[in-house]
Amino acid sequence: MAQCGKFLIYFSIFIITLATLCSCQSGSVIYKDGLYTFSKGINKRAASYGTFTDKIASSGWTYLDVHTNPQDDDFITAYAAGYVEGILTAKYIYMHWKNTVGDYCKQKSIYCQKLKSFIMKNNQWMATQIKHRPHSIYWYHINLTLIQQKGLRDGYHKAMPHKPIDEFSFLLIELSGDLESLETALKDEDTHHVLGSGSCSAFIKVLPDNRDLYFAHDTWTGYQTMLRIYKYYELNFSMLPKTNVTVPGTRISFSSYPGTILSGDDYYLIGSGLATMETTNGNSNEKLWKYVTPSSVLEWIRTIIANRLTSSGNDWVKIFSKYNSGTYNNQWMILDYKLFAPKRPLNPNTLWVLEQIPGKIESADVTNVLKKQGYWASYNVPYFSSIFNMSGNQEQAKKYGNWFTHDKCPRALIFKRDQHKVNSMESLMKLMRYNDFKHDPLSRCNCTPPYSAENAISARSDLNPADGKYNIGALGHRCHGGTDSKSTNYTMFHSGLKSYAIAGPTHEQQPPFRWSTAKFNMTKPLGHPDLFNFTRQLVSWD
Repeated sequence: MAQCGKFLIYFSIFIITLATLCSCQSGSVIYKDGLYTFSKGINKRAASYGTFTDKIASSGWTYLDVHTNPQDDDFITAYAAGYVEGILTAKYIYMHWKNTVGDYCKQKSIYCQKLKSFIMKNNQWMATQIKHRPHSIYWYHINLTLIQQKGLRDGYHKAMPHKPIDEFSFLLIELSGDLESLETALKDEDTHHVLGSGSCSAFIKVLPDNRDLYFAHDTWTGYQTMLRIYKYYELNFSMLPKTNVTVPGTRISFSSYPGTILSGDDYYLIGSGLATMETTNGNSNEKLWKYVTPSSVLEWIRTIIANRLTSSGNDWVKIFSKYNSGTYNNQWMILDYKLFAPKRPLNPNTLWVLEQIPGKIESADVTNVLKKQGYWASYNVPYFSSIFNMSGNQEQAKKYGNWFTHDKCPRALIFKRDQHKVNSMESLMKLMRYNDFKHDPLSRCNCTPPYSAENAISARSDLNPADGKYNIGALGHRCHGGTDSKSTNYTMFHSGLKSYAIAGPTHEQQPPFRWSTAKFNMTKPLGHPDLFNFTRQLVSWD
């Protein structure tokens, strides 16, 4: 049993045969007299219920769906949703924590004290805002988000009492995106970021005659993170307490990880009609880090709030822009599938783009760009000139060349050259998994050997030779690359927030990634398959 006061503030479609290795468990959380009790099986009258399906061995994914009772108080709903997820996914939370941030502070005592102080001050500041703004929809839902996160933590400890994770260490999983910026802003001298390291490729395509609208994303990150959960939440929140107005983003489907209530990739399909995703731009202008202060809302929370509370691109960027933390600085794409109709002209506000750096956010309706080009591509270089110049990309381009430019970097040119080949979901997947770095002239670099597996839509930096010579660190040998691909279209989105998803580094033109033959000074992460040779999955919540 767990106890939580209501007003506490806390912070190839692949058909699987019956022989496929798969385990499934379901459970419900019942709330009564201030206590939360977990029981096996589905009870649709419970405060929350969910199902966790483990197909990691056959598909590279696990799957989680969480539902809540619309009759319950929002605070009960938030905590119960986190609690049932924490129990059902506890084993994977522990393994993912050990694989990624379990030893994060082991040799960073000075920096971690700064980080803990920053987080404590940030929590105190948010608590003050929540307390003094009881009628604010924004702060009400930040409180619910933090309560859900506490429920997740408590559910984990209910299931895994013998393997405790302290509150700060648990929060590091949630902070994975913000953490890289905080390392630089708080001057972590033990961490050295790789020059030019990219994070994600994204692509939006309008077919000729507006027949369809595709939405696709590749995550780029360290391979130790490839313990994945694809999630579906149906969280029946009200806009404010005791109102009959529900939030637009009650239902949301997203690729994710154990121990976190957001995507992190980020790739979201939302019942409001919005699809949102981002790629990381970063910031190399040291002068801007002064704008990173505890009196702000970290990016992971602002993402959840914007996805939940809005139903248009214009409103999304307004909500997200509040209390800019200057951490996890990305280019966000907000696609409104409600405004698209096959074979009809594109409506204004169909696609909004937002870019963030410390101290500044710029956004615009870029539907006309999508209409003119027939596509929108995103690849870790700012689109808006003000963001490009202020974040230091102009200086990097002068020093290192076109690799740091928006229109001439390798991925910009590959997308421009090959986007016309996309006319089906199969050809979309081929583009998003594309990496022919040894033969594609656009993958060449001033390096030895004269090409890099980073210069592709889905990177495979593990294939770059460890003894190669590269003037930009990101182009070299690393345990890093494209770790998945997700995509949807108009029909799939509107028929239940469905996606195609494929797990692991690309093997379209390259050999599949295998931990046992990978040349890294590390053991295979807990829970990972040895071989990532998976086919495309249809993610459906029917």
